[in-house]
Amino acid sequence: MIPLLQLAYFNPVVKEWTPEKQVEELRQREICDFCLYVITPKMEGFYSIAEAIDDSNKRPEKTIFCFLPTDETDTFTSVQITSLEAVCKMIKKNHAKVCHSLQEIADYLNDAV
Repeated sequence: MIPLLQLAYFNPVVKEWTPEKQVEELRQREICDFCLYVITPKMEGFYSIAEAIDDSNKRPEKTIFCFLPTDETDTFTSVQITSLEAVCKMIKKNHAKVCHSLQEIADYLNDAV
């Protein structure tokens, strides 16, 4: 995804999550033009989904959401996909952007700058 982008970005995915990194993520979420959430089967936690729904309510014009059904050899189950599709509908209903691929996200962001 990152090589497709033609803009500055902040990536909160780090090896070690520290209080300082959490503070920086919150700061970046406030000052950024967009908050992008890409959900994959490799995720171990679910807080990002809650953040995406919260942002779609509070900042729909800045929120972009996508879930990828597969990531290398990992895949979501059909039940998980049904749940994630419901999340997409909820986010769309809040007037935030839902994308269906990394290329679609990159095109949308690159066109916005």
